[in-house]
Formats: sequence, C-alpha cells, structure tokens
Amino acid sequence: MPALPLLNCNTALFLDVDGTLIEIAPRPEAVRVPSGLGALLARLTRHCNGALAVVSGRPLTQIDRLLTPWAGAAAGLHGQERRRADGVRPTDVTAADRAAAQLLTELRPTLEAIARALPGVWIEDKGGTLALHCRAVPEKADELAARLQPLLADQQVLRLIAGKMVYELQPRHHGKGAAIAAFLSESPFCGRTPVFVGDDTTDEDGFVEVNRRAGTSVRVGAADASTAAAFTLPSVDAVLQWLQRSAA
Repeated sequence: MPALPLLNCNTALFLDVDGTLIEIAPRPEAVRVPSGLGALLARLTRHCNGALAVVSGRPLTQIDRLLTPWAGAAAGLHGQERRRADGVRPTDVTAADRAAAQLLTELRPTLEAIARALPGVWIEDKGGTLALHCRAVPEKADELAARLQPLLADQQVLRLIAGKMVYELQPRHHGKGAAIAAFLSESPFCGRTPVFVGDDTTDEDGFVEVNRRAGTSVRVGAADASTAAAFTLPSVDAVLQWLQRSAA
C-alpha cells in the first residue's frame, strides 16, 4: 500500500476509539487511555478547523469519560447517538428505532440463555445494542456465532456484526457510514475531504462511505485483503504517532 499522507487543514477527520486510539482490553471498562490523548484530539480539532468527530460503538457518555477534556463532535452506538460540532444532539426517534428496541428486548432472555450455556461469554447492554463478548473464551467464538445467526434470520430490523471477539446485535438502519455522511452534511465538515480511521468489521461501512467521497480510509492492524480501507497502520501506537505528526 502507498504511504499514508499527513492530515491537512481541509480534512474532515473521523476516528474510531477502541483498537484505534486506545488498545482493546479484556473488558471495555478496563481500557487504559494513553496519556495526553484528550489534548491531542483538541490540537487536531484546531488543526482541522473544528472538523473532527469520534465515531464509536461506545455510548457517548463513555466516549466523553475516556477522552476528557476533549468533548467535540461524536457518534456513539455506531451512529444511534450523535452530537454535532455545535454540541446539539439530534433526538429524533423513528419507527425503525422503536422496532429495533422492541426486538432487542424480546431477544434478551434467549441471549442470556446462550451466555449461560457458554461460560466465559458475557453480555454488554449498551442501551441501544447488545454485544456478546467471547474474548475470555476465543475457542467458543464459532459456536457463539452459530447460536446467534438463526435468531436474526427472516427479519430486517437488526443485524449481527462480528467484531474482535465480540458479536453485536445492532439496528440495521444505523452504522458508522451513515453517521459520517450525516456529519459531512453539516458545518464544519461539509466541503472537506473525509478521512476515517478504524480497526474492525464495524468500521467497514465507514471506509466505504469515505471512499465513495474520494476520501482516505485507514484500517488499523495487519494488512487485510478483505477490507475496503485504502491504507493501513499497524497499531494504535502508529495511529497516535501519525496524528501527532499531523498536529505538529
């Protein structure tokens, strides 16, 4: 792959969190935030004239806690929650949102039974999605997937996303690509060249969206022929070093 260029002042920068800015931990609450990360994001926000947004599977409350003192534009829960650059949080609840919430509620007892049947698997309730983690028992990942997939057959409300030792049930109509598109329709992002950095399957629709707009897509980790990303960075440390050079 070609060398990744540094960011410029015409960039609209979108960043995933876990596996991109912060190393993945056995449990989400156990992550260690790199020293100075919030300050680095503040410098990058100024460098991009305000056009920086975090796009994560975490809820906004967790994003803010991890990235303090930075508290800029952000999309949480893969776009279900969103805060614009001016601090406003759109609160429209659609019929699709209500249908997804209802189906998650109906599936919860079955998901709990699956977790009990596979010791070491645990459920994370993010408020708008349900994630089943198997990082402690990676040998059970295939069995977990086999039990989950039939639950979502013959419906168009939820989708099952396979991440790094996690399977997440998400509303089908939300995603990081749609969140990025929403930001790019607003000031200060509109008219800028988008750059998105992510590390996982849940970031792929974000890569597709920025590629469609002639932007720059960056996958963190080993080169993967299946990714839509045009560039790779090998690690979280490499991402942070690249961001620091860009903000200098």
